[in-house]
Amino acid sequence: MAANRIDTIRPDAPELAAFGDNAVGVTTLQLVNPDQIDILNVKDGELPRADRSLTVELFYPAIKGAEPTPLVAFMRDGETEVQLHGVSSRDASPAKNGAPYPLAIISHGYPGNRFLLSHLAENLASKGYVVASIDHTDSTYRDKAAFGSTLVNRPLDQLFVLDELARMSAAADTPVSGLIDAGRTLLVGYSMGAYGAVITAGGGVTTASTELPWGAPAGTLGVHLAGSESHAKLFDERIAAVVAIAPWGMERGFWDADGLAGVKVPTLFVAGSVDDVSGYENGVRAIWQQSTGADRHLLTFEHANHNAAAPYPAPAESMAMNEALGFAPFDHYADAVWDTARMNNILQHFVTAFAGLHVLQDNALAPYLQLVPNANDGVWATEEDGTLKPEHSYWHGFANRTAKGLRLELLGEGE
Repeated sequence: MAANRIDTIRPDAPELAAFGDNAVGVTTLQLVNPDQIDILNVKDGELPRADRSLTVELFYPAIKGAEPTPLVAFMRDGETEVQLHGVSSRDASPAKNGAPYPLAIISHGYPGNRFLLSHLAENLASKGYVVASIDHTDSTYRDKAAFGSTLVNRPLDQLFVLDELARMSAAADTPVSGLIDAGRTLLVGYSMGAYGAVITAGGGVTTASTELPWGAPAGTLGVHLAGSESHAKLFDERIAAVVAIAPWGMERGFWDADGLAGVKVPTLFVAGSVDDVSGYENGVRAIWQQSTGADRHLLTFEHANHNAAAPYPAPAESMAMNEALGFAPFDHYADAVWDTARMNNILQHFVTAFAGLHVLQDNALAPYLQLVPNANDGVWATEEDGTLKPEHSYWHGFANRTAKGLRLELLGEGE
């Protein structure tokens, strides 16, 4: 077995974590968003403009037969290259018989890179999605720069990639011609990617956040200000569902009830109950509670921290102390309580159900989300022949004794 597996499906994984029927291809795209405000070079109120380059890793249903090839990614230190072994094959021929496929866009944390959620990207591609995972310029392990660029550019990057892939799919002679149905799009964000996803879903930031001396310079975050014309124009109805994992900003004053009421897309929030980066009770949970403009779930991993569910398992190369970072890169990927592959499988399961319900409009997946809120309260009750007794309330899709330490709560629009 090769090291650094990102495709592990544990024996106790919930039902929908399993990979789908499609082989998976992967290719790298270089996209350019022209004439954007160059946040890093704003001085004395002047707003210089420049083309903004984005690298995107594209995972897609492929013709079967190609051997999987490792993904080569930089680790948290920005210097060490690691090989990640999964199911995807580099530049494999796309399977056109099921096209056009719904689109999923993945947006990493700060810092991060386009491979951080590649376990989920491969899983979704095997189930019939084209998945675009973005390297956000100024926010990767290799080019981490002023935080203001991340604050302003996250939702703009997400929507540019949506627009550009829609254009490329509609055009002839592009790598994705005829492959993507951008009208059915899932947006997945982690940490600062989830911050951006909340904005993209309709949430607007506070006035106070646009004036922070350590934030975006010269009022440039005002483009996302709640109630502003620029923010209203940002909303894109092609985004059918959002998964926001550990969205940042509530404890730093970026959100309030008025701004979050603008969220208008069904959203699955995911969090660890002891997240000390984005916060939980006054952080992610508060964002979930105040996003009253849409139906939304909150999946909580009890006792997990900020790395809940999103990163792939820590590579073997991350175990040693890194003098430049001052810590072992392992800490960037792992959780002190939960096994990462276990969390990945649970995330794959719930994203499959949530996206299937809201993006694919497959109502047969609703029972996977209609659960007793606290998994520990679920009762396993079956007859000897395996049929369920009336009192059976165990989480749908989980084998007996495997739904532990989890909560899934639902609030409807207006609640």
